[in-house]
Amino acid sequence: MEFNFPNRDGVELKGKLENSTGNPKAYAIFAHCFTCSKDIIAASAISKSLTSKGISVLRFDFTGLGNSDGDFSNTNFSSNVEDLLSAYNEIENRFEAPKLLIGHSFGGAAVLKAAGMLKTAKAVVTIAAPSDVKHIQHMFKDELDNINKTGQAKVVLAGREFTLKKQFIDDINEADILVNLKELRKALLVMHSPLDSTVSIDHAAKIFSAAHHPKSFISLDKADHLLMKKSDAEYVGNVIGAWAQRYIS
Repeated sequence: MEFNFPNRDGVELKGKLENSTGNPKAYAIFAHCFTCSKDIIAASAISKSLTSKGISVLRFDFTGLGNSDGDFSNTNFSSNVEDLLSAYNEIENRFEAPKLLIGHSFGGAAVLKAAGMLKTAKAVVTIAAPSDVKHIQHMFKDELDNINKTGQAKVVLAGREFTLKKQFIDDINEADILVNLKELRKALLVMHSPLDSTVSIDHAAKIFSAAHHPKSFISLDKADHLLMKKSDAEYVGNVIGAWAQRYIS
């Protein structure tokens, strides 16, 4: 079902709530990868897999992406975290507070940052997430000097053109997602492919090492960074569903 809601700036974000059959055991939020959308294969397949485990999942488009309103060029890592908090509050107001947070790639970094602010969330899952959001700069390194000198530049990401502003660069340079992990006090599942050529598995090791138990690591074997094979995404969804039962019941 459609699940639209305003972020803290009043911008309407577009989402889909994948409902479990019967009364849900818990609600979850899925945060998509950098410049992706809620309708990418990974987001869709993982969310639908979790519904069979009794978990209802909200997947939504961050500001300026997919079907959501707003200007992507004015967004940054911090605004993604704010969008997550808005999604969490909306589900809490309409149903109950989400217990499970799932983030893919850049979205994984965002859920790690947001999780510490959400006391009732019980479990956090990262999929192919960077341990340092500055890592994202490699995707537009040829335009980095231009952005810093002129204030903005057009960049091509995943075959699409976006405008990136210096405020985005400044924001990711100031962000630190590992510093608060030791105080997270939530169950953590880190999922990563050893063959990931976009975000190396070294990032997963840093996230895992920084966190306290309970924590788990699952290798995604030959999966690609975006989980473009539906079978890989469904596997991830099934594993998350089984793992999360211990913490959301």
